[in-house]
Amino acid sequence: MELRQLQYFVKVAKKEHVTQAAEELHVAQSAVSRQIHQLEQELGVNLFMQKGRNLHLTAVGQLFCSRVETILKDLERAVTEVHELLDPELGEIRLGFPNSLGIHFIPSIVSEFRKLYPNVKFRFKQGTYPTLIRDVVSGDVDLAFISPFPENHDQVVGNIVLTEELVAILPPGHPLAGEQSITLSQLKDDHFILFGNGYSLRPIVWHACLEAGFTPKVAFEGEETDTIRGLVAAGMGVSLLPEMALYQSFQLQPSRVRISQPKVTRTIGLISRSDEKLPLVAKSFRAFLLEYFGLQIDTPPSQ
Repeated sequence: MELRQLQYFVKVAKKEHVTQAAEELHVAQSAVSRQIHQLEQELGVNLFMQKGRNLHLTAVGQLFCSRVETILKDLERAVTEVHELLDPELGEIRLGFPNSLGIHFIPSIVSEFRKLYPNVKFRFKQGTYPTLIRDVVSGDVDLAFISPFPENHDQVVGNIVLTEELVAILPPGHPLAGEQSITLSQLKDDHFILFGNGYSLRPIVWHACLEAGFTPKVAFEGEETDTIRGLVAAGMGVSLLPEMALYQSFQLQPSRVRISQPKVTRTIGLISRSDEKLPLVAKSFRAFLLEYFGLQIDTPPSQ
């Protein structure tokens, strides 16, 4: 059994198509088919079954694939650790974060860190709250910024690094657009533009509205802050967004107004897997972040 066979097998399992897998691997389709056939012969089982034009894993194939993925991740980590022992500043940090942090927050932090460690590479992965938790637990990322911070989760550990205020964003012609601050209840008759289910900002806004005494009337749902901001600016409704999601300037801009009652905030945390020792370069990045946000470096869980 060869490493190449396992790599080809996992790629075909993910793409469910030999031709597409071969294209991503930059090899001939016949080479992929041959390696899969040899692997099945060696194991004495069928790993795939044909369904239309696609290949689906058999029950045995699903079990084997989950084990192989773990092996390949461990091998990748071993190679990384060897390189880090030779030069810790040449490693790679796999970092997850939600979309709303990608506009200003992540670029600013990475830029500051690379002033100290210019040769460190980053591999970024954006996701929703549940997918970021999953990526940390599965080992797809070393560290992840997440909001809200998971206070009680037995598979991840971390620190709250920031508490951020959410502000109301209104169409420029809205009657309240010129106010310095408003109460959230003043928006009870407006239509809201919210993130869809699975996005952490949605329940924060929803519960704040309930606390203010009303259930928000949802006009539209979006998956990106730019979409929500643009729809509000176009007069399609109102919303609440974190201030850091409003850094970029576009021609079409909503008005922003602070909310005095209730105070609406979100926590942003930095998490890692609770039972895993971080690579050296990720530990350096984590220590940098704790200092960057003014937290005690000697208080986080041991890694």
